[in-house]
Amino acid sequence: MIPNLSAAELHQLSCESTEKPCEFCDTFQCDSWETLPTNFVASEYPVIGHCRFEGSENIWEEYHPDKTTMWSNQSPIALQYYPYNRSDVVQCNHCKRVYLRYTEFGGYYVDQRIRLVNPCLILLEEASS
Repeated sequence: MIPNLSAAELHQLSCESTEKPCEFCDTFQCDSWETLPTNFVASEYPVIGHCRFEGSENIWEEYHPDKTTMWSNQSPIALQYYPYNRSDVVQCNHCKRVYLRYTEFGGYYVDQRIRLVNPCLILLEEASS
């Protein structure tokens, strides 16, 4: 069974990743939410956790206290807010970098999205709107 991860657990995992060059991760950039690149090799990034919690499917509010947007590299990673509350946590088999993935179900499209977890941006305390 794949566990739900807390912000502290996600922070710990992301701090343990390496900065060394990686033949898989270095082929794409995703410091903010990006469409899953076509060269993404899913088998090299197993799901190691989820960020879902009871009632999260009813939360669509985003958290941007500093006027960021979800597309910003500096947007906070607040697990109790959208889209983090619908994300899977994946980790590169090679360099151990940690990413968040979710599926955007728009009115006329489906888009797989990915974001590198920057431990400095994880909100470790509960956010209030």
